Amino acid sequence: MTRTVTAGLDGSPESRAAAEWAAREARLRDLPLKILHVFEVFGPAPLPVAQAPLLGAETGQDWAERIPSEAAEGLRLRHPGLEVITEQVHGEPAQILAEAADAAELLALGSRGLGGIGGFMTGAVSLSVIAHAVRPVVLVRAGEQAADEHAADPVGIPSAATPFRPVVVGLDIDDVDETLLEFAFDAAARRDAPLRIVHGWPEPPTAFYRFYGDAELSGTLSRGQAAALTEAVRPWRHKFPSVDVIEASRCGSAAQVLVTAARDASLAVVGRRVRTSHLGAHIGHVTHAVLHHVVAPVAVVPHG
Repeated sequence: MTRTVTAGLDGSPESRAAAEWAAREARLRDLPLKILHVFEVFGPAPLPVAQAPLLGAETGQDWAERIPSEAAEGLRLRHPGLEVITEQVHGEPAQILAEAADAAELLALGSRGLGGIGGFMTGAVSLSVIAHAVRPVVLVRAGEQAADEHAADPVGIPSAATPFRPVVVGLDIDDVDETLLEFAFDAAARRDAPLRIVHGWPEPPTAFYRFYGDAELSGTLSRGQAAALTEAVRPWRHKFPSVDVIEASRCGSAAQVLVTAARDASLAVVGRRVRTSHLGAHIGHVTHAVLHHVVAPVAVVPHG
C-alpha cells in the first residue's frame, strides 16, 4: 500500500500551515496527501467549532466534518494534480496521530510560534506523538509559508521561485544512524538544496583552567573531530553525488551548535533514539532545544 504524507488538522492556523507544508512535501515526494482530523467526542471543541455561530439544525459534528473537506478543497486548488485524501477519526488525538505517523511516510503537525524569539510552542499532543512515533514527524510553525524555505530573490524579496535554503542535520559521530542520514540526504536531493551536516563536540577537560598547551590540544581535537565527521559522511556522499554537502564540526554544546547552524535552514533534521525508560518515552534535550529555538520546519527522525 502506498504511504502518504499525512497532516494533522484541527482547523487552527498552525495546523493549516502544516497542511500546506505537507502538500508541498507530497509534491516533492510524488505521494498522496492525507488530511487527518481527530475529533474528540468528549473533549474540548476544535477552535473553529468553538468560534462558530450558534448552530441550529447543523450540529457540532456536522460543523467539524467541514474542517477537513474544506481544507482539502483549498489544497487541491492551490496544488493542481495533487491527490488529497481526507479522514476524520474520533478518539484521543495523541494516540491516533502517533498511529497515523507510523502508517505514513511522514506526519506534519502544526505548532504555535513563540513570536519574536522564534521556535515552537510545543503542546502535550505534539510532544507525545514525537516521543512515540516510529516514523518521521515534522513540526511546522504557524505562519510558515513556502517562500520562507527559499533564499530571497536578487532584490531581497521573499520568493518560492528561488533555490531552497540548506537542509541542516545534527549528527552524533559516535552513534551514526543510517535512517537519519538517509532522510536528510533525500530531503536535500529532492529540494536540490545544500546539506549542512553539523557535529558539536565538548571542550577538553583542561579548557576551564587554560593550561599551557591547550591551544595545541584544541587544534588536535578539532582536526580529529572534523576528520571523523568526514569519514562518517563519506559513504553518503557516494550514494547522493548530486547533493552539495557542507560539513560543520564545532566545539560546543550539540544543541547550541545545531540551533545556530539551522538559523537559515529550509528544514532542520534531528534524530530521536527509540528507547523507553521507567519514566516512559522521551525525545532528548537536543530535540527539545531545536523545537524551541529553530524557526524552520523541524523533522524529528526516530532511529534504533
